[in-house]
Amino acid sequence: MVHFTSALLVAATVIAMHAQGAPLLNKRIAQVISDSTTKWEQACLAAGGGQQCNPVSVTAFTTLLAAAGPCEQQDSADAMIDLAKSLNNNADMIKFAQIFAQQPRNTPNSQAVPYCQKAPKNSELNGLFQCQYQGADQKTFVGGLALGAQGTIPFGLNAPLSPLGSCPANPNGPIADGSQLTDITSDPGLKNIPSSSGSSSSSSSSSSDDASNSSGAASATTSVAAASTEAAATSTAAATSTTTAATSSGSSMGSFQLQNAKDAQALNAKFATLTADSSCNEGDQACIAGGFAQCVGGKFVNMGCAATTQCFALPLVNKPGTSIACTTADDASARMAAAGATGGITGSD
Repeated sequence: MVHFTSALLVAATVIAMHAQGAPLLNKRIAQVISDSTTKWEQACLAAGGGQQCNPVSVTAFTTLLAAAGPCEQQDSADAMIDLAKSLNNNADMIKFAQIFAQQPRNTPNSQAVPYCQKAPKNSELNGLFQCQYQGADQKTFVGGLALGAQGTIPFGLNAPLSPLGSCPANPNGPIADGSQLTDITSDPGLKNIPSSSGSSSSSSSSSSDDASNSSGAASATTSVAAASTEAAATSTAAATSTTTAATSSGSSMGSFQLQNAKDAQALNAKFATLTADSSCNEGDQACIAGGFAQCVGGKFVNMGCAATTQCFALPLVNKPGTSIACTTADDASARMAAAGATGGITGSD
């Protein structure tokens, strides 16, 4: 059994079984999670974010999975804004990060998803919280929480939303199951933020960010990019223990970059042999038939990639390891070559 890179993606679309025509209960409500950050990533690339954009994007959309913690989506929106601020406060990136912070999350059982109960880092996210999907029970939250319990009211508010399931970007109520806010609106709805949502209670770190000098901002950007890369793409040390041992013994950066590329090529070659029926362990992630896939119930669930892109294993740049991400074949080949590897994506071209 091969344990694949635990890295980047996946929205499972498993639906609870029902017997002999009985009503379908506890239906999982899911979405193509990679669509949620497509416009943000395009804005990031246009702003000059380069290779920083995709890891932040992928980390963000995985927080929409049902298993993610209640504040992981907000934390990723903060990381998206941190990068936007490092790119001349790019307005489009900030706008799409604000909309992403309100994108509904997957629900495993047709119940509403609890809200984060802490202030965001950046003031641009003050008062923003996710919408819910229309198919979810707006009075019962995942975990069996009844409306009014901790986590069922957005941070800073003291009463349930009206209407239930709404968010500032869509104040009229929940949105259609599986849909994306960026397809519904390009307005994050800041004017619709409930007045009792305490913007003053948010972290003051954003103001200190704005006041930092250029060298401090550059240092912060480096830290954010590194942290995002770590979160978005877990090192493949478990799958390539001998490689990790070799590269951790003081190898030069150039040496581990080449090894990273070779490891990515080996993974791509392995992925080419897999199908949806390949055996796997729960949570394994891989590229199958050009799309992101995750092991659910002992089988891979393929969620695909955004149009014009495919799923590939890629070499990390700043540390030993690999990641998987949706990109173009030309970009994947270029990353292998840039690390000094020959043979293209699989090492056999």
